[in-house]
This record gives sequence, structure tokens and C-alpha cells, in this order.
Amino acid sequence: MEYLVAVVLFAVSSSATPGPNNLMVMTSGLNFGVKRSLPLLTGICVGFAVMLLVVGLGFGQLFEMYPDLHLWINCIGTAYLLYLAWLIARSGDVGDSERQAVPMTFMKGALFQWVNAKAWVVATGAIAAFTTVGAGYYAQNLTISLTFLLVSFPSVGIWLLFGSMIKSVLKKTRYRRWFNYSMAILLVLSVFPVIKEISSTLF
Repeated sequence: MEYLVAVVLFAVSSSATPGPNNLMVMTSGLNFGVKRSLPLLTGICVGFAVMLLVVGLGFGQLFEMYPDLHLWINCIGTAYLLYLAWLIARSGDVGDSERQAVPMTFMKGALFQWVNAKAWVVATGAIAAFTTVGAGYYAQNLTISLTFLLVSFPSVGIWLLFGSMIKSVLKKTRYRRWFNYSMAILLVLSVFPVIKEISSTLF
């Protein structure tokens, strides 16, 4: 029981704290509403649970065999996050259906986990901290994945609801624009540690 409580607490703290996933979900909630953003939320939660399973099954060993693979994933992930920040900054009026881009799909939310630096840190940290070598390893891996799947929906969903709620407050296009700019800047700032790591590796 203590083991499960520890995993749940880790899942809540890592899923609910600010990061690329939550910033994207909140911005999507503001610009598109809860209903249209549900595929993105579901994709993030399911995608990360699958990622945990795959990492637990030994995908992390590939990084030890091929260190450059981790570098390439970081580079691609950083570029993609900066692209997302640019898209967020350019988000138009919520009511302007012609100018506004469509929300991210389930598949994009799921695949995004593989280029999300925070997702990699949480996934590898969870597997390292909450598994032990032995007969129960795969059961533990499955428990961690299912726990994150269940916990991440309300933890990340709070950010979606918050984004949707402040839509009524940010009725003026100017206010929504500044909100989108702020979220874009926060997303860029969240990438800085990864950029620093990439720079130190390359130079």
C-alpha cells in the first residue's frame, strides 16, 4: 500500500506541475474550449502511459548503447517546442474560426511525449525510483504506467479547465493575445535547460 501511495504522489506532483504538456493544454482550453481540447488531453495522458511502459521495457538502454540518439531526440524536441511556442503566440481570436488553427489531435498529443524533455525526465525517474530488479519488475512497471494514466487525467485536466474558465475573463482580443504571448514565453523558458544541455554536449 505504501508503494502505491508513493507512486500516486509522484504521479500527481509530476503531472500537475507546470510543463510543456500543461501549458499546451491550458492554452488549448482558452482558444478552443474543453470539448475540442479533449483529444489533446487524452493523447497526452495515454501517450505518456505508453511511454512509461516502453521505457520500463528497456528503451532507456538504447541511450546507453547509442548516446547520440538522446542528443538527437533533445534537438528535435527543442525545435518542436519552439515551433509550438510560435504557434501559441500567433493564436488568433477565439471566435475567429477562419484564422484560428485547429487544436492538436490525440495522435499529436501522444507523439509529443517522445520529444518532450520533461516527459523523458519523469519517465526515467519513475522507472528508476519505483522498480526493483526481480520477478516483480514488470508488474511494477505496469502499475506505474496505469497509475500515471489514471492520475494524469485530473492533474492535467485542471489546466484545461483553468484555460477554459479564463476565456470569459479574457474576452478582449488584446487580453487573449497577451495571454498567448505569456504562455509562449513560458514554453520557451521551459526549453532553456535542454538548450543548455545540448550546447554543453556539442560545444
